Amino acid sequence: MTSKENKYLNIEKLLSIPTLSYVNISEDGEKAAFVKTTADWKGNLYRNHIWIFENNKGECYALSNIEGTSPIWSPDSKSLAYLSEVGGKNQIFIQSLNGDSRTQVTDANEGISTFKWDPPGNGIYFTSREKESETITKRKAIYGNFHHAGKEYQNHILSYIEIGTSRSNSTVYQLTDAKDFHVQEFDISKDGKKIAFIAKPSPEAQDDPNRDLYIADRESGKLQKINCKKLLGGSVCFSPDAGKICYTASLKEKEFYKNQIQDSTIEIYDFESGKYLQPLHDFDSTVTPIRWTSKGILIGWHYKTNYLIGLLSENGTVEKINTDGVISEASITRDGNHLAYTKAATNETFEVYLDDRKITNENSIFKGNLRSNREIISWKNSDDVEIEGVFTTPADFDASKKYPLLVLVHGGPGWASFPIHSGCFNDKYPVEAFVQKGFIVLEPNYRGSTGYGNDFYKANYRNFGIGDYDDAISGVDLLVGKGIADRDRVGVMGWSQGGFIAAFCSIYSDRFKAASVGGAITNLRNHYVNTDIPYFFRMYLGSTPWDDPEIYSKASPMTYIKSASTPTLIQHGEMDARVPITNAYDLYRGLRDMNVETELVVFKGMAYSSDQPGMHAAIMKQNLMWFSHYILGEGLEGFRD
Repeated sequence: MTSKENKYLNIEKLLSIPTLSYVNISEDGEKAAFVKTTADWKGNLYRNHIWIFENNKGECYALSNIEGTSPIWSPDSKSLAYLSEVGGKNQIFIQSLNGDSRTQVTDANEGISTFKWDPPGNGIYFTSREKESETITKRKAIYGNFHHAGKEYQNHILSYIEIGTSRSNSTVYQLTDAKDFHVQEFDISKDGKKIAFIAKPSPEAQDDPNRDLYIADRESGKLQKINCKKLLGGSVCFSPDAGKICYTASLKEKEFYKNQIQDSTIEIYDFESGKYLQPLHDFDSTVTPIRWTSKGILIGWHYKTNYLIGLLSENGTVEKINTDGVISEASITRDGNHLAYTKAATNETFEVYLDDRKITNENSIFKGNLRSNREIISWKNSDDVEIEGVFTTPADFDASKKYPLLVLVHGGPGWASFPIHSGCFNDKYPVEAFVQKGFIVLEPNYRGSTGYGNDFYKANYRNFGIGDYDDAISGVDLLVGKGIADRDRVGVMGWSQGGFIAAFCSIYSDRFKAASVGGAITNLRNHYVNTDIPYFFRMYLGSTPWDDPEIYSKASPMTYIKSASTPTLIQHGEMDARVPITNAYDLYRGLRDMNVETELVVFKGMAYSSDQPGMHAAIMKQNLMWFSHYILGEGLEGFRD
């Protein structure tokens, strides 16, 4: 037992670890801006404040008491534009650091989604949702509100606003028509005259495989569609001379994407020659372009339990900027000489760095508290494939003792667990509180996780569920075999894809004493017709439930419900469109009919995650109590409080 003074972070403190995002560096390399999201427990909401670091001041400070997101420095590095709510809609504001003047730039009916400065500094490009049509407005007034599925959308349009001294003397130019497509990512040429953007037919997630790349000329109004047969999406970047663009592409034509998982890479399109180049050779990882600088293309990629960045030259060489740790965001100057990023080292939470100088001190939250230790371990599954995982132990870990073990499964599947402390990567399972109770925790990077090469990424193709179970249980067997984990005291939990795997583990097997299934798929056939991304399952299972019902049945936890015996906590967001709540009711009814102890908690108004820290605290508290009861023998008093 630890002393009263030496404790791990409790649930409230875990959720109070700030999330750092939207890092942006000024073009002179002297300043960085970022957003710090913190929990307001009294108001039960998360607040976003913009913070600034200036080299000449040597410290970070909050811009103002006004909340905002997406800070971007002006090309001359003297002003900062950002989004802030007005009447519940995001609008663009510009704030000068000289005199602290603040000007509202836009007044868009549906608010602003994304924006970027015009490189010459004369205006701002932005996307916004089109205004509801008069036809629909009139229809609502007469009949009430209804929607024709697959027919009626409010697409995002791309516009440009010249910056005047006030909104009244600023001119807005609409560059795309909402009836044509929905604009997503975009970039602007150095002279500010050309815009490259990725668009799809509608805002619907199921249209993701139908993205196309366009070039718009602001002065002439001409629009050119680039015939990118391998475009996958992500970001798009102009070369410094605007003669080329780069984007994330597949190794095969994107039609393949609709029925199978893709290998991805960086592709460059040369306007003059019309050639498509893929400069990365033998680079077995999913890569994202961030910005094309004078020194090369800043790219990010996942490598095992690290997320790295580096500069890619057109001849395919990559100069790594970091060799370990997790970089979640990066921003680089156009000349490539200065860089800002957020990074978490092993056993730490994220900090902001400017040119490798740490400018924040968020890890101070651990001062005076014990901190669990995270390390990487590996094992072989039944197919003799090496699986890695993050193994979390207490500060006073004793390898000669047997500990109760919890298996925490990450979502995705195209993601991974990292050996870091981060509230933004885990806002539902209180690992530090579990360790305080005496548990050890294993987070397997099962087949389909990113960072381990394209073959591993595709290894769960038509092998959902059973293959995932094998990867997880073989890790449990490793720790049991070493005498570290108690075979009779093992639990499993996860959210989304992690919840699906937790459900599969708990139903398919009797190895677990307790389970927590969060936001999980349980019946793939029913899920296919209810989710907003049915293409995802065609991609991973290679077919539809109508053409191959057997594979959908084999991969569904509910298929094995008659063998269920594990006490299971089910948690689900009421408004989750990605994994609709029908999945939770399927599992709950099945477990009840099999007389298995179960509890279903529906979080009202919540989709995948909540905007209320109190709700996340409830999710964590329930998980802590559930496993403490069924594995440690503690009571459940107060579970429904």
